[in-house]
Amino acid sequence: MSTEYTVTETLDVKGESCPMPVVKTKGAIDDLSEGDVLEVLATDSGSVSDIAGWAEATDSVELLGQEEDADVFKHYVRRTA
Repeated sequence: MSTEYTVTETLDVKGESCPMPVVKTKGAIDDLSEGDVLEVLATDSGSVSDIAGWAEATDSVELLGQEEDADVFKHYVRRTA
């Protein structure tokens, strides 16, 4: 499945368990500029709800989408401010 987002940077956290995917996503998004899109690759199924919850509770990010592809969960997060 392809995405409609232009990815600025990819963060690979495959093999890491909660809470590291969220912790590293926050760190990576802090280094991006407004409008940039971060693609996060994770193998922890808990990352789906964790990143969605973090994005919902964080004012400066927007969760654009989440996909599962061959046991890899892909999350697309845009920095909005």
